[in-house]
Amino acid sequence: MILSEKWLREWVSPDMDSQALAHSMTMAGLEVDAVIPVVDGLSGVIVAEIMSAEPHPDADKLRVCTVNTGGELVQIVCGAPNAQAGLKTPLAQPGAKLPGGVKIKKTKLRGVVSQGMLCSAAELTLSDDHDGLLALPEDAPVGEAIEEYLDLNDQLIEIGLTPNRADCLGVLGVARDLAVTTESALTEPPIKTVSPSIEDVFPVEVLSAAKCPRYLGRVIRNVDISKTLPLFMVERLRRAGIRSIDAVVDITNYVMLELGQPLHAFDLDSLQGGIRVREAEPDECITLLDGEERTLSDGTLVIADHKKALAMAGIMGGEGSGIGANTQHLFLEAAFFAPELIAGRARQYGLHTDASHRYERGVDPELAYRAMERATALLLEWVGGDAGPVVDVSASAHLPVREPVTLHAYTIRNMLGIDVAADEIDRIFTGLGFSLECDAGGEVWRCTAPSWRFDMGCEADLIEEVARVLGYDNIPAAPLQGAAQASKLPESHMPLLSLKRLLASRGFNEAITFSFVSPALQQLIDPNVTPIPLRNPISSDLAVMRTSLIPGLLGAAANNTKRQQSRVRLFETGLRFLPGENLEQRTTLAMLMCGSRLPEGWQEKSAAVDFYDIKGEVEALLSGAAQAPGFRPIIRPGLHDGQTAEILLGDTILGVVGRLHPTAVQQLDLPSHTYVAELDLESIAKRQMPAYREISRFPEVRRDIAVIVGRATPATEVLNCAAEAAGHLLSDALIFDVYEGEGVAANEKSLAIGLTFQDQSRTLTDEEINASLQQVIESLGEKLDAKLRH
Repeated sequence: MILSEKWLREWVSPDMDSQALAHSMTMAGLEVDAVIPVVDGLSGVIVAEIMSAEPHPDADKLRVCTVNTGGELVQIVCGAPNAQAGLKTPLAQPGAKLPGGVKIKKTKLRGVVSQGMLCSAAELTLSDDHDGLLALPEDAPVGEAIEEYLDLNDQLIEIGLTPNRADCLGVLGVARDLAVTTESALTEPPIKTVSPSIEDVFPVEVLSAAKCPRYLGRVIRNVDISKTLPLFMVERLRRAGIRSIDAVVDITNYVMLELGQPLHAFDLDSLQGGIRVREAEPDECITLLDGEERTLSDGTLVIADHKKALAMAGIMGGEGSGIGANTQHLFLEAAFFAPELIAGRARQYGLHTDASHRYERGVDPELAYRAMERATALLLEWVGGDAGPVVDVSASAHLPVREPVTLHAYTIRNMLGIDVAADEIDRIFTGLGFSLECDAGGEVWRCTAPSWRFDMGCEADLIEEVARVLGYDNIPAAPLQGAAQASKLPESHMPLLSLKRLLASRGFNEAITFSFVSPALQQLIDPNVTPIPLRNPISSDLAVMRTSLIPGLLGAAANNTKRQQSRVRLFETGLRFLPGENLEQRTTLAMLMCGSRLPEGWQEKSAAVDFYDIKGEVEALLSGAAQAPGFRPIIRPGLHDGQTAEILLGDTILGVVGRLHPTAVQQLDLPSHTYVAELDLESIAKRQMPAYREISRFPEVRRDIAVIVGRATPATEVLNCAAEAAGHLLSDALIFDVYEGEGVAANEKSLAIGLTFQDQSRTLTDEEINASLQQVIESLGEKLDAKLRH
């Protein structure tokens, strides 16, 4: 938000300069991003009047103007299309300086002398408009310095407001906070109730009270749209970045900047039947003031008459009902729209307006009455007319209710480290508009937030108000007190940092992505879980809470591959959010691999990663677990059938590993060989304590067998069965070959198993080894229908 310092000082004017004022605002939580002069380095520019404008003898686009400076007539060559007799505009005389260090001197243009330069708003850095000369009002005094006439000795204060401080999106809110923090007087302009001079009303019907709990309307007849507003109002709008359109629209914008309440004025003659506040009908279209036609989606709130939609509620008005040059009668609207139901609608249509910016953050539901009276008074003062009574349609059941919050003196002391006097607490909260009830001892307060504060829900919120009003820099720094105690971390628990270092040492890079993701991407990876939607998403692509870390990593991988990164290895740790009666937040680790297996080098051409690469990374991550991990084939949406498995640790499912499905690969434009894994972080952090085992002094004996099993039989199942049957003499078992082809049936495969036997106390005999081997063969035959391959 950009605010004129002079305008702000009309409301509250503490005894401090611009920089001190900005610092005080920042310390109060209204962070000032910049303090910028309205113009910098301007001198020698005056108000002038063009007396005549004749064509240049040697240039079709130039005109030779005779200009009155208030003391003499001078000749100026100008190329602006609106240079014409009678126009009052700024003139930079010879010797004048313009912002940016430009110095004006007498010169010749195509052989004709020019004694200065007529200026556009852009040349004076007043706006970006350079299409023509800056037109000044007809009563502008010729010869007066432009900085004096336009009151340019002003500073623009740019405030970076947090989303919870929508009450400060107007001069009123900023001034109220500043008055409390600087202990200065707040001077609000008098807003009196306008008595109706006519009885005309226009019917209002609210069909969606939950989204629009309050709607005010007023008929104003016989306005003169051709009248101009005073220069100070137009200048204040311009300095806030709002272009002047016409007197009526400018007044509604002026009141919005002043009080923070968006308003809208309709051309009454274009309305039919009455106002209806309703949700959009199926396939309903509207052409907005930006000239674009949009098809309205379900749930969009519109302001309509009995024939058509007139405006998107809280966002933008429609083209057919707006104020025009022929408008004589107005219907003025002021409303309160529920912020949680309006939030995100503007972004859904690719819009962001001053009104939507305020409504989706929360506008004071009581402010509509003041804004209606203020706008009516200004309209009657500057464009004339007759005002009718205000039509008020309010649904109190849907209006926000502020519950009291208890504040304790000892909590302030514990959280801020200082004692705050009871009368200071009273001053702070009374000045901020709270209602207070204090106990007899002055140690406990029941605070009820004013209607314009939507962010006061607990005691910590109240303590934050105390801290920011006192000024964070005024809270003395004090050393921490108390005995420090190191926390105990069992050796069987692997710290998160160690896990990250392990992955980094294996070539992975850590990614940090949003906790909210695109609904489409979430549906692609985890369609069986309905994610938790955000009430006010920052964009439509970040609208739901993630139930998996995989979508975020896929987005990061897509960004990297689009930037010519041929080998991507990413991991992320964080929370995923699972809906239910009680929200479950589960700490998770996710990994992603795509591209080549090895970095590019001269030794050999690297092949693409495959399932066994990421499976090996999972096994390395779990190398210190109580037992070796297992893998069981599963089918999971978003991943490739036949190349996806559950990760097991005993009977506990730790997560999933697999290849991204070709459909997902195509949608995200990722390499076809993209593999992901996701594991429960708390489970994999548990480690088995290393135990000493004496190295046997006796030889080990290895026996190899080959068995034929069904092709669908998992190799892990065969290996586990063999190890279980071999007994306590077995020290190691592995599968070292898989064969499918000639000599083996099409629905079968041959597995070569290496079994190693050893005892700690003696040398094993052939009879003992053969007996164990026979048990293995028999067990494989009985349980898996395996046959010994000769």
